[in-house]
Amino acid sequence: MKALSKKIIFTAIVLVIVIVSALIYFAGPSYLYGRAVDGMYREAGLTIQSVSLDGMEIVYADGGAGDAIVLLHGFGGSKENWLSFAKYLTPGYRVIIPDLPGFGESSKPQDVTYSIEFQVETIMTFARKLELPGFHIVGNSMGGNIAGSFAAAYPEMVYSLGLFDSAGVQSPEKSELTLLLEKGVNPLLVEDPEGFDRLLEINFVQPPALPSFIKRHLAKNAMKAAPFNVKIFQDLMNTGLTELEGNLHLIDAPTLIVWGDSDKVLHISAAAVFEKNIRNAKLAIIRECGHLPMMEKPEETSSVYLGFLKEKNP
Repeated sequence: MKALSKKIIFTAIVLVIVIVSALIYFAGPSYLYGRAVDGMYREAGLTIQSVSLDGMEIVYADGGAGDAIVLLHGFGGSKENWLSFAKYLTPGYRVIIPDLPGFGESSKPQDVTYSIEFQVETIMTFARKLELPGFHIVGNSMGGNIAGSFAAAYPEMVYSLGLFDSAGVQSPEKSELTLLLEKGVNPLLVEDPEGFDRLLEINFVQPPALPSFIKRHLAKNAMKAAPFNVKIFQDLMNTGLTELEGNLHLIDAPTLIVWGDSDKVLHISAAAVFEKNIRNAKLAIIRECGHLPMMEKPEETSSVYLGFLKEKNP
């Protein structure tokens, strides 16, 4: 009888382990990833807010105190792209990170043309809604194109500009992404789980070591977003991706250009185009880094950026 009881207990324990494992495998990734991201928000001193702009809901992170810094993510990204970087800024600045329309948790209207100009005007409306008299603005990739275009259009609003591996100009040398696009391959659009690995590989020198169940969760989300991202990408291509180059002379704000030395998405030769054509520009190269320096090298990148702000505003 005692042996039977032990067998029943052992079987029950095994069954519980199997059930818990199944829950983590099938239902847990979303929950566990959410908790991890919540922890990053807390560490950065940020909370989630939202505002309504012309019928669109813009979800954004907000925290810290001092002069405002607005951080803009790139194509296919979200406000979470900046969390590891933002935690170094909130001790001295108010940090505001929106999900741009069409991405993350913000509205994704179908009847909008997702041009750089549309995003610039959205940021202006957003700034007015938050009653920001002026701010530092930083953008990565597509977000850099938006930030630079905003600084050219509304110079009176911009204390300083940060361009992190920014789109918006024609690079003298073609990037690996450009060569793939010319062959009809777009690794920025994830159509299958293997596509998510390709996305990581083209964005990072050292892709983050993600638990398999978290990678599956992120891949699933990227695959879900892909059909709408096709529209956004086509809108960007149709309305011009290098229009900023002709307006760089309109930028008055002190500008920091940051580039990963091994960027496969936007070739490092583009950095010199920005540096040459923006009057008050400084270039910093992050070694052994890809397209997302604020994610791959957040401590080093934030140190460079904070040093720039201190130099311009001692």
